[in-house]
Amino acid sequence: MLIPSIHKALHELSDVLSKLSDSDYTNPCNGLSGATIGEHTRHIIELFQCLNNQYDSQTINYDLRKRDYGIQTHTTVAQEAILSVLCQLDKPNKNLELQQTIEGEAISISTNYYRELVYNLEHCIHHQALIKVALLQLNHVTIDENFGVARSTIEYRKQCAQ
Repeated sequence: MLIPSIHKALHELSDVLSKLSDSDYTNPCNGLSGATIGEHTRHIIELFQCLNNQYDSQTINYDLRKRDYGIQTHTTVAQEAILSVLCQLDKPNKNLELQQTIEGEAISISTNYYRELVYNLEHCIHHQALIKVALLQLNHVTIDENFGVARSTIEYRKQCAQ
């Protein structure tokens, strides 16, 4: 169910991007401290790319992402990157080491591929919620009410409605 959930979230993001001009995509949003939809989209994509690109080395370091300006400035480049991520998700679970520097201290934590996919999915939904803030300021774009809402929240709301 994990891989299909990621596919769903990334397809929702790609669908939103198909409704935006590059101008919409790169327009700073006051409600996001001047960040753009493109910057948040790039951040989502690049964490998935890091996991994929570093999978074989068994050491994941999200600080080493590329920060591709093209992904954050052109919706078509972002959509192509999303498609590439989607094609590379289905890998066997295996143990990994997560490396990160926090306040100057290098740390290493044992993890696994599926755990990192869960992290990336939750991270994706979190940033979609931020993207939604910017989208709501665009009067010409309609989005699904559940865009940027965690699946557990959607299920909870369904139970409350019954």
